[in-house]
Amino acid sequence: MKIKLTNEEIREHLGSPSPEFPKYTTQLLNLANQNVQGTRPKVVGQLSDLIQEFPGKRLSEWEDWYLKRHPDAIAVATQKIVEMLDHLKKAMNKIDRELVERWVKDLVIVKTFVGLRFQEAILKKIAQAKNVRYRLARPDEESRGVDGFIGEQPVSIKPDTYKSKASLREKIDAKMVFYSKTKTGILIEFEDI
Repeated sequence: MKIKLTNEEIREHLGSPSPEFPKYTTQLLNLANQNVQGTRPKVVGQLSDLIQEFPGKRLSEWEDWYLKRHPDAIAVATQKIVEMLDHLKKAMNKIDRELVERWVKDLVIVKTFVGLRFQEAILKKIAQAKNVRYRLARPDEESRGVDGFIGEQPVSIKPDTYKSKASLREKIDAKMVFYSKTKTGILIEFEDI
């Protein structure tokens, strides 16, 4: 048997009514908070630990208990978010149709191309580090799992998650290059080539 308990039912059960917010405002507040990290542990405390320490049962008890331990947290978080919202308002005034079109084109054309064709950039970066030439694999080489060559050495480029997927591993007669995507680019790990 399965029973569904909605978020609203949980709130009602715990005596925590849902506040009303105008349409789209919570999305903007979440965006501002993500940018400024206003509710991170360094600002509001490690809430998952604090709730475990909390000896009470009711919402009003939690509020009193929490605010005694972190009396400035709500005000500090609020100020950080309000300041970021001011920055976002200024940015909104700079957005026009031309900027939106430029952004959409960058996403659909440029980022898609770069995201799907970054193997060549990896080959080039390793070749530069080794001070040798590189080339992409030909279709017949690709069919054997080779993505390119660093000097004369065939290489196969795989995401780092490939290491943990033993059932997917095929026999590839090439040096392995693993990558992981980070916020700022790609981290490359490779065998001696």
